[in-house]
Amino acid sequence: MPKAVMKRPHDESCSLLEIRKLRIEATSYSPGGAPQNTVIVDDVSLKLEKGRVLGLIGESGAGKSTIGLASMGYGRGGVRITGGEVLLNGRNILAGGVQGLRKVRGNKVCYVAQSAAAAFNPALRLMEQVIESALLHRVATRAEAERRAMALFKKLGLPNPETIGRRYPHQVSGGQLQRVMTAMALCSEPDLIVFDEPTTALDVTTQIDVLAAIKDAIRDTGVAALYITHDLAVVAQVSDEIMVLRHGKMVEHGETRQIIEAPRMDYTKALVSIRSIEHEEKKPTTKPLLSVRNIIAGYGGGAVKVLQDVSVDVRPGQTLAVVGESGSGKSTLARVITGLLPPLSGSITFAGRTLTPRLADRSRDDLRELQMIYQMADVAMNPRQTVGTIIGRPLEFYFGMRGCERNARVAELLEEIEMGKGFVDRYPAELSGGQKQRVCIARALAAKPKLIICDEVTSALDPLVADGILKLLLRLQKIEEVAYLFITHDLATVKAIADSIAVMYRGKVVRYGPKTEVLTPPFDAYTDLLLSSAPEIELGWLENAIKGRRMESAGN
Repeated sequence: MPKAVMKRPHDESCSLLEIRKLRIEATSYSPGGAPQNTVIVDDVSLKLEKGRVLGLIGESGAGKSTIGLASMGYGRGGVRITGGEVLLNGRNILAGGVQGLRKVRGNKVCYVAQSAAAAFNPALRLMEQVIESALLHRVATRAEAERRAMALFKKLGLPNPETIGRRYPHQVSGGQLQRVMTAMALCSEPDLIVFDEPTTALDVTTQIDVLAAIKDAIRDTGVAALYITHDLAVVAQVSDEIMVLRHGKMVEHGETRQIIEAPRMDYTKALVSIRSIEHEEKKPTTKPLLSVRNIIAGYGGGAVKVLQDVSVDVRPGQTLAVVGESGSGKSTLARVITGLLPPLSGSITFAGRTLTPRLADRSRDDLRELQMIYQMADVAMNPRQTVGTIIGRPLEFYFGMRGCERNARVAELLEEIEMGKGFVDRYPAELSGGQKQRVCIARALAAKPKLIICDEVTSALDPLVADGILKLLLRLQKIEEVAYLFITHDLATVKAIADSIAVMYRGKVVRYGPKTEVLTPPFDAYTDLLLSSAPEIELGWLENAIKGRRMESAGN
């Protein structure tokens, strides 16, 4: 393995990667119409030297991933690089043709995707996939590549580094698989790695370990990196400099400290100051609207128990946040409450009546008064239906509304979600991620529910968009007097929206009560870990968090 490389002061004369006046266009086709070209990256230039990390940050559609892929000479389907140059070690890789690009990709420049689970072949062992590029480009023999891979497994903090390569992708956790993918990128000893949202899909407790491993690997190998994310708190921990993008253009570019502590542009200032929502906790003065009591639930006829003796309450017009890492049982609890998964034992009381365990046995009022908004708005709507049809369907189903009455109510709901009737004839594909989630909120509100279960409804959204959705939900709660059961692993969201909190760990509620009580020390060990793992927009936060963990482990 290469020796550790000390970072040098930024010197533009020795840039490893240089992008000059990059212009990228996307071509779309409408039925019966001429092809439409849209500029998605407009005149973007950057320089990056060996051993440094440049963070690319911005909302969805800003062009972050498109620029990252362009640094490999690649454009997704329908996307074309129509202008500019991409120089790697002084050579324009766009001028080398297909054969030239094949020599560069997986050798000089490697890519780490957002979803490691989707990037691995489930039929091949991890080691075979990690060493593939090194063997393909003949940068190492099999024995050398395997030794290199095992050294990287150890460096990245993977368990049993000598044997983990024998496992298949499904036999390791999401966080471990993300680190294996980082090892795969480093195995051929590239000059440049493109990290495309590598921790977005991970829980905060897992994310902190993966971030630390990535940062250590970059430091020790001296590789240069583009780190793409929409989370400024994350990019602040790993980047030497940050480029802020919006609508395909550069908004601001500077050293990380300057961007974090003294941003110049209004858009950058907005990114730095997100999650300033002030939600005053409401006191539990009324009887519960929903009471979940002693629920035990699982899969495979009870062979695998996921929920163990879970009890929580949701009060009218208030929000219960259910928080915990992946696998803690949060979404399983939602499935039990909605009747999609009948519990093995326990009871659920809603609006003064006991709910039957199975969805098929529930009354129309049960269905109407208890609605759900899903994490992925993309797959929660029929792509062939217009916004008006999607929102209008519950109006027809529950209230028999037709014609003008239905259309008027759809228009009212669109105004409530701050979109307006101009969207009524649009299809989901014509909406942004935030707009799609707003339509899902309007569809739930159309049923006039008493309780809405929100399952990670902001986790797939950019911070500014998510901030807008949270503010919308709080405003609608006051207007409609609706209660929320808000499932999330994002502590910032919990602090912004919750009245009470249930912390779940391995199927059990380990801490429960009003927000101020749950978030006030002393904490149990897991809640303390959860709270201390939420990234903050603060230089040096990652190092302090890891140091705190090590001191706590040493003390135990």
